[in-house]
Amino acid sequence: MSKILIIEDEAAIRRVLKKIISEENESYQVEEAEDGLQGIEMIKNNDYDLVLCDIKMPKMDGVEVLEKTKKIKPEIPMVMISGHGDLDTAVNTMRLGAFDYISKPPDLNRLLNTVRNALDR
Repeated sequence: MSKILIIEDEAAIRRVLKKIISEENESYQVEEAEDGLQGIEMIKNNDYDLVLCDIKMPKMDGVEVLEKTKKIKPEIPMVMISGHGDLDTAVNTMRLGAFDYISKPPDLNRLLNTVRNALDR
């Protein structure tokens, strides 16, 4: 069973991502955080096999979440998701250790392939 955390401030997007990933594979256990601070607390207190993280969020943005996660649990693959996607942000998050970068709205096949690839690693 794979534990996946979705960190996303928009409830509707969180629900859709959770539904898509849960329906892809029944063995995926998907949990949610509504901002970066809550996400970091959950990462500190649980073992996740994958984290999907929005970039633009209140309290703590996704880049900060990525940097903190890489310090406390560097083995967790992080997939960054952004609706404000620009090449600089994508390159920067990959340089900081993100497994992948996906633009919103995500292409479902690409999203599911990325999730499978990250979990297989």
